[in-house]
Amino acid sequence: MKFLITFSFLLVFSNLTWAALSLEGSYQGKNLYVQNPEDGDGFGFCATKVTVNGDVMPGGTSSSAFEIDFSLFNIEIGEPVFIVIEHNDGCKPKILNPEVLLPRSTFKVSDMTISNSGKLAWKTTNEDGKLPFIIEQYRWNKWVEVGEVQGKGKSGLNENSYEFQVIPHSGENTVRVAQIDHSGTKKSSKEVKFASSTTVVEKNPIKVKTVINFTANEKLVETKYEIFDAYGNIVKKGFGSSVNCENLLKGAYYINFDNKTEKFFKG
Repeated sequence: MKFLITFSFLLVFSNLTWAALSLEGSYQGKNLYVQNPEDGDGFGFCATKVTVNGDVMPGGTSSSAFEIDFSLFNIEIGEPVFIVIEHNDGCKPKILNPEVLLPRSTFKVSDMTISNSGKLAWKTTNEDGKLPFIIEQYRWNKWVEVGEVQGKGKSGLNENSYEFQVIPHSGENTVRVAQIDHSGTKKSSKEVKFASSTTVVEKNPIKVKTVINFTANEKLVETKYEIFDAYGNIVKKGFGSSVNCENLLKGAYYINFDNKTEKFFKG
C-alpha cells in the first residue's frame, strides 16, 4: 500500500492564503492524532478543515490537538483512506502517528498445498492490508526468495486464494510464504514439502577459466545459482544453464546451485 504525506496546493484569494496537508493509507482500526499549533497571527488555530475521503470531519479543529475518528465515517478495516487537512499559511499541523495507516501483516493461512511439480496454492483469512506475499524456498541452509504475489487484503472471515509456480531443485523441497509490514517484522506461514523428480545437477569444469556449465544426464539444464568469493561477498547470482566467469579474479570461490554448495578455483 502506498503511503504518502505531501504538502500540496497553495491557494491565494485576496489577502487570504491557505495550504493543505494530505495523507493516504489504509484504515487499520486506529485513529489519527493531530497537533494543531496556533495560527501565525495569534488568532485561533492553524488547521481550518479536515476531510476524510471527501467527507468533512464533524466537530471542527478549534483546539491545540484533535483526533481524526474514522468511526464517524463508517470506514471498515482495510479500506483506503485519504485525509486532507486544510490550514492557514505560515503554520503547519503535525500528524503524530501516521504509521497507523500503514498495512499490517495479519494473515492466517487456512490451507496450503504444493504438488510434486512445484505448484504452490494457499488460502488466507484475516488479511487487513494489501501486502505482497514473498515465496521462499529453503536451500543452501537458508531461506531464498523465489517470487512474490501481491496480497488482496481485506478478507475478514472470507478466504483469499493464491497460486505460484515454484521451480523445484533435486530432492526434497521446502517452501513457505511470508509478509513484511512497515514494522520490518517478518510473518511466515507453515512450511510445506514435496519430493521433486528433478535430476541432480552437476557443475563443470572443476577448474574454471571462462565459464561454468550446469548439466544433468550430460545435458545443459537451468538452475538458480550464487557465487561467493573467499570473503563471503556475492559476486554473481542468477538463473541459467551457464555462468560467464571471465571477469572473476583468480582464486577460490564458492558456488550455490541446485540444492548444494561447492568450492571451485578460477584459473
